[in-house]
Parts: sequence; C-alpha cells; structure tokens
Amino acid sequence: MAETSIFPHLNASLNGLATVLLVTGYLLIKQGRERAHKRVMLSCFAVSVLFLASYLYYHLVVIGGSRAFPRSAPGLVRGFYLSMLLTHVVLAAAVPVLAIVTIVKGLRDSRESHKRWARWTFPIWLYVSITGVLVYFMLYILYGGGEIT
Repeated sequence: MAETSIFPHLNASLNGLATVLLVTGYLLIKQGRERAHKRVMLSCFAVSVLFLASYLYYHLVVIGGSRAFPRSAPGLVRGFYLSMLLTHVVLAAAVPVLAIVTIVKGLRDSRESHKRWARWTFPIWLYVSITGVLVYFMLYILYGGGEIT
C-alpha cells in the first residue's frame, strides 16, 4: 500500500493550501478586512491540523517509518534537500505552539500582543508550509519517493 499511497500527495496539497491561506490572510489584514482575515486564518489552522493528522497517520500507520532521500542524488542536491529538511522539521515543531498562541491572542482581541506574535508566527509558518511542498516535490516527484526507513 505504501508505494501507491495517496498520503504524500494529500499532505503536499494540504501544505500548499495552507500556504495560499496564509498569504491570503496576510493580504486581508493588510487591507483592514479583519473578519475575513479571522475566517481565513482559522481555516488555515484547520487545514494544518488535518495535515498533521494525515502526516502522522501515513508515517506511523501506513509506512511505519520515514523515507530517506536517495543516496544516488548528486551531492549538492542531497545537501540542499537535507539542509532544507532540517530547518523544516525544527521550525515545524514550533508552528503549533506559535499558531495557537497567536490565534488565542487574536480571539481575545489582544491586538498588540497578537501582532507581536504574528510577526514571528507568520514567516515561520509560511516557510514550513512552502518547504513542506518542496520536500514533497524533491522526494516524491524528482526522486521517486526514496526508501522507507
């Protein structure tokens, strides 16, 4: 089942959708459209929660591990991928906490505190969403899915 699993494609799609929602939410707040910003950002959080559930199910249940980037890839490509993956994973661990705190501040109408948190949360969350799609593209599209480890 793992070799033909839909999960990597679903997960990349959810990451891509989160990216679109993050940018849309940012543009909406810059336009002063607070209600629309709130709806879009809560939707983005919901999409990210769905992503996390799908990602964990795929890695823990479907394949029971992770996929290694092929050693046959050129050294520069492999180095770029592993560097990107490292920063992606480290920052991805911070996103749930950052997002929850930022959302709670916004819902409680603590505007200045919400803005301060959002200045950190937004670029980190955006980076994680974009690099999630790039990791998928490099591993599953360019290099056929790697090996299950």
